[in-house]
Formats: sequence, C-alpha cells, structure tokens
Amino acid sequence: MAVLLREAIGGSLRRARTARRRTLRDVSRRARVSLGYLSEVERGRKEPSSELLAAICEALDISLPDLIAAAAEDMAAALRPQMVVPIGQRHADLRIAGAGNPLVSPQPAAPLAPSARVARVSAAA
Repeated sequence: MAVLLREAIGGSLRRARTARRRTLRDVSRRARVSLGYLSEVERGRKEPSSELLAAICEALDISLPDLIAAAAEDMAAALRPQMVVPIGQRHADLRIAGAGNPLVSPQPAAPLAPSARVARVSAAA
C-alpha cells in the first residue's frame, strides 16, 4: 500500500521534532496551533495547509523545502520494493537502442527481401 503524502509529512515532522528534543506542547505553542491538531498532523490523520506547515517548520527551525524533501524520500523508499523502473531515471538517461550498447549491433538491419515483404503482408491480412 502506498504511503499518503499527509502520512509522510507527519512522520517527517515527528522525526524533526523528536530529533530536536521538543515536545508537542512546545511546538504547538510556538506554531500557534492546538496541541491536538498538531498530534493529528504528526500521525498523518490531518492534512495541514501550507500556512500551517510553514508555521510548524518555523517553530521547529527547519525549512519547508527540507520537510517536503524528507517526506518525498519516505514515500519513495516505501515504493522501492514495488517498482520496476528506479525513481529518478529520466528520459535523458535512457539510451537509444544500440547507441553505446555493445550487445546491440550499431549497423542498421538489412532490408527484407521482396518475397519476405509479400509474405509478411499477406500473413498479417
């Protein structure tokens, strides 16, 4: 099962808070959000607004982009065992068949003989 964004964000917030040895009460006061709501956010039960996330990040002295990056890494790690193609592989990284691949002949395939073309067309019809 895939990890939801709110769960990944909540887990990242909780790890950041506990790494800084801060209590829920302390962070909720600094972020001006209720303790119960902050707890729900950390458990992945509530999806916080961007304004609320910014306030919590400020209270924890972390940047919002760092929080989002940590959540994205958590989501990617949860998906890795299920993936066929690695995350981060871009089209630019893909090689055209034969280009630089020693297993594929760099020469173009020989054209089919006229009789082979007719046989292939009639077999497809």
